[in-house]
Amino acid sequence: MSLQWTAVATFLYAEVFLVLLLCVPFVSPARWQKIFRSRLVGLAVAYGNTFFIVLIIILVLLLLDALRETRKYNVGDKEALSSTPAALEHFHMKLFRAQRNLYLAGFSLLLSL
Repeated sequence: MSLQWTAVATFLYAEVFLVLLLCVPFVSPARWQKIFRSRLVGLAVAYGNTFFIVLIIILVLLLLDALRETRKYNVGDKEALSSTPAALEHFHMKLFRAQRNLYLAGFSLLLSL
C-alpha cells in the first residue's frame, strides 16, 4: 500500500477507535465534561474547522482518484488477458487494490462527515 492509502487507512482506524471510545458506557458524564472542557480540546476546537475542511477536501480527492482507478480496471480488455493467466492475475490484483482504496476513502469520508 502506498503512503497516501496507508494514511487513509490509519485515519479510518483512528475514527473507528474514537467512535467506539465515545460509546463506552462506564465513563461518567462528569468525566466527559472535564475532558471536553480541557485546554487541549479547546485548542483542537480553535483550529479544528480549518483542519476538517482540508481533511474533507483531501478525502474527496482521494475518493475520486480511487473511483477513477476502479473504472479504469473495470472496463479493461479482458479478452486479450485471457490467453495468459499471469496477466489476468495481475489485472485482478490491480482491480482489487483499486476497489480496496475506494472502500477505504469512502468509509473514511463517511465517518468524518
